[in-house]
Amino acid sequence: MADGGEKKGADMKVEVFLPDNYTPAEDEPFMNERQVEYFRRKLITWKNELQAGSRDTIEGLQDGTRAIPDVADRASEETDRALELRTRDRQRKLVAKIDSALRRIDEGEYGYCEVTGEPISLKRLDARPIATMSLEAQERHERREKVHRDD
Repeated sequence: MADGGEKKGADMKVEVFLPDNYTPAEDEPFMNERQVEYFRRKLITWKNELQAGSRDTIEGLQDGTRAIPDVADRASEETDRALELRTRDRQRKLVAKIDSALRRIDEGEYGYCEVTGEPISLKRLDARPIATMSLEAQERHERREKVHRDD
């Protein structure tokens, strides 16, 4: 191929070299290939960790089904299981948000505020890679929610 041998297309991913110690920096072009790959890997790693924890919970719940004669012990175990299930439900919702962020990466929309269209700060994305709004837009959104709650 005349373009250096790389194949690109809608279904082809170009491998991006990313050093192990790479951290996105403000002095490089926003959402360049390395930044995009950094956040893609961060999101995939996070998703894999959540899914592994979910599998462990399911196995634990299946193995933990046993008859406990003491009423207090049984109640304590049921409370623990309910808490674990609530935690896993929150994590399931988080996986959906991670999937949404990965779709935004694929569509070239990742890193930009869904309200203003402005870039979301790299510090915010690094701390919360599923963020869809800039800090300012998120704060405005939360203030409006609070006002409506307080009515």
